[in-house]
Amino acid sequence: MPPDLSIALAQFDFVLGDLDGNTARVLELAGRARDESGCAAIVFPELALTGYPPEDLLLRSDFLDACDRALAKLAGKVRGIDVILGHPQRRDGKLFNCASLLRDGASVATYRKWHLPNYGVFDEKRYFVAGSEPCVVDIRGVPVGLTICEDVWEDGPIRAAREAGARLVLNLNASPFHMQKGHEREEVVARHAADNDVPVAYVNLVGGQDELVFDGASFVMNRRGELMQQFSAFQEQLCIAGFSLDGPVPEPLPGTIPASEPLEASVYHALELGVRDYVNKNGFPGVVIGLSGGIDSALTLAVAADALGPQRVRAVLMPSRYTAAMSVEDARAQCVAMGVECREISIEPTFAAFQQSLAESFAGLAPDATEENIQARCRGVLLMALSNKTGDIVLTTGNKSEMAVGYATLYGDMAGGFAVIKDVLKTLVYGLARWRNGVAPVIPERVLQRPPSAELAPDQMDQDSLPPYEVLDEILRLYIEEDRAAGEIVARGFDPATVNDVLWRVDRNEYKRRQAPLGVRITRRAFGRDRRYPITSRFKSRHIACPED
Repeated sequence: MPPDLSIALAQFDFVLGDLDGNTARVLELAGRARDESGCAAIVFPELALTGYPPEDLLLRSDFLDACDRALAKLAGKVRGIDVILGHPQRRDGKLFNCASLLRDGASVATYRKWHLPNYGVFDEKRYFVAGSEPCVVDIRGVPVGLTICEDVWEDGPIRAAREAGARLVLNLNASPFHMQKGHEREEVVARHAADNDVPVAYVNLVGGQDELVFDGASFVMNRRGELMQQFSAFQEQLCIAGFSLDGPVPEPLPGTIPASEPLEASVYHALELGVRDYVNKNGFPGVVIGLSGGIDSALTLAVAADALGPQRVRAVLMPSRYTAAMSVEDARAQCVAMGVECREISIEPTFAAFQQSLAESFAGLAPDATEENIQARCRGVLLMALSNKTGDIVLTTGNKSEMAVGYATLYGDMAGGFAVIKDVLKTLVYGLARWRNGVAPVIPERVLQRPPSAELAPDQMDQDSLPPYEVLDEILRLYIEEDRAAGEIVARGFDPATVNDVLWRVDRNEYKRRQAPLGVRITRRAFGRDRRYPITSRFKSRHIACPED
């Protein structure tokens, strides 16, 4: 039985600042929804006209002028289908985050976002003024309320739309991914739908924008808060939601609900999408990766090859006197398994040249971490030279555990343009690698089994300098992602001296993280936009006594 009302949810990747390209895509998708699916309306994500988040472009009058022209041009071309589109709007010296209904050559109604998020990665109060009025529009005889993203997380907007007569609510979103975010969205929307006895269609942006990844996963809830239809995550999709109009409010027709993926699958897909969009949207021909034979670079290579295709990925092995033979063997084996070009450049001549140049200055001083860092910087120089010569971007391979405690070398292994696993704790790195090998085995099993090592000194192992990663990662999660104090972490059963040491390392290495490339965000508290700590500060996180204090 055909639906009485069909509405398309345009879960697509809109390129930030590409007003002409985004306008053309809106018109193309509106035409498809109208002609191929007979839809009465098509709904686009939050700020789809500009891409999200526009950040300080919103402070430029020339950008806002261009937005106004693009919206007017678009409205003039809409025919035969209602287009509900997110865009900025200036009125009386104020800027609003809006959703407008475009119909047959004109903009006939505009909703102004009520709730402006100003936490985590969001800073909308820097740019926008909040709206305060509901907006209910008629679509084929059905009163439909418009809301935008954060509005659905609060009590007021959906209730106000319902009280203004809405029998269906459309929610336009640019909701970035983090682990478990999908479940949070569904729980919130289900509650508001049931509390207000109104179905909600939730359309979300998909795509990567700098460190943010938008996962799509748009869905439809009925008035009882039951999930009726859900669309693909991490993929563009023109989603068609059908409704029966027999009851007091439109009843969403049952549709496909994909099986839940394991956490590792969703994170891996987020990393893929983040790499693909960053490389492609910025016009890089490909990527270059320093492949060590260790787990971090192995996972980075796998993500890059899956995201871009192996023909756009180049791996470089840069062995030294401390590199184990098995590291070179395993790195080469992965390149063969994934069809990636591989070359080898020894750092021994470069390292020797640095030692010779510094011999007089270092006379009488014992070798220490300085010589280890010089090796890492030799590799950084080689990778950046290859990047300069070919135009490929260097993908760095450091994980969140290392970045947190400063177990990384400035201008060495931190040198590059995009940090793929920057927000991935080491224990999750192993989980992602095992999940990827479950799809098809590409990472040698020995890489997963051997103890991790930077291989910058004889018989070096990570856990000579760090606690076991199972311990380290839980302390980091509590301190960084949950903002727990040292005493609270110790109360969870951790050794006080270990907690003090880890927190001290996190605090003192903020200066390194400020100089690191951006990378894909997959947690609530990624370094950068989410977590902004001062470098110069006398507040320390050592609030507990240790036996040696």
